[in-house]
Amino acid sequence: MPIDFHDAQNRQTYSTRTADGSWSDFIRERVDISGKKAADVGCGGGIYTKALAELGASSVVGVDFSDEVLASAAINCRGLQEISLVKGEAYQSGLPAREYDLVLERALIHHLDDLNACFTEANRILKKGGLLMVQDRTPADCLLPGDIHHIRGYFFQKYPQLAGSEISRRYESEQVQRTLQASGFKLLETASLWETRMVHPDLEALRQDLLHRTGRSLLHELNDGQLDELVSFISGKFKDHDGPIVESDAWSIWFAVPSE
Repeated sequence: MPIDFHDAQNRQTYSTRTADGSWSDFIRERVDISGKKAADVGCGGGIYTKALAELGASSVVGVDFSDEVLASAAINCRGLQEISLVKGEAYQSGLPAREYDLVLERALIHHLDDLNACFTEANRILKKGGLLMVQDRTPADCLLPGDIHHIRGYFFQKYPQLAGSEISRRYESEQVQRTLQASGFKLLETASLWETRMVHPDLEALRQDLLHRTGRSLLHELNDGQLDELVSFISGKFKDHDGPIVESDAWSIWFAVPSE
């Protein structure tokens, strides 16, 4: 069954890692965040809320619709005075209009049915000249084959039926671009990123990460028995591997500014 973001058992599923330097370097090359006022919509456990602060944002507000997830974000971001957290939704964030220099929507839109409403709200809260960054996976990103770095690809090799579940919730890049334009944005760039998700010290660490479904909402589509079989299948791919496992995922990132 799909992940329940309001379940206390899932409180920390999106807060137990840090944003990798590959992401921060990618953003730093394209955007000067220093001194900017930012909003992280769909902030989850605050991983990227924290990363925006570390990139120099003067203030960052994280927005999420789950009290449980926000509680986890509060722990993850404690001690960072420039970060605040509020309950809100992608369609109605509750944030003031024309207030933010930067809005980040990372790994958000595949959970949404109405892209136009989401992007229209982002446009509302952005200052004139502000920047929207939308990061998500397209169907093409998702279906890349598995290897010792792209662990996610093995999910579909073992359970082809998962591909249908995955693709049904993903947007083609062209659809994202069209909806951005229809929502009052001018598209600046569509970029691709291989982001390091996690460096697992060894195979057992990867196994535990998978078994706990950490940060992997798709694995909630599997029952425990199916998950055990998947982990055994993936473990077999590493029988000749020794040492750390650098896990990476393919992402698409759209950069856009309000048209007016």
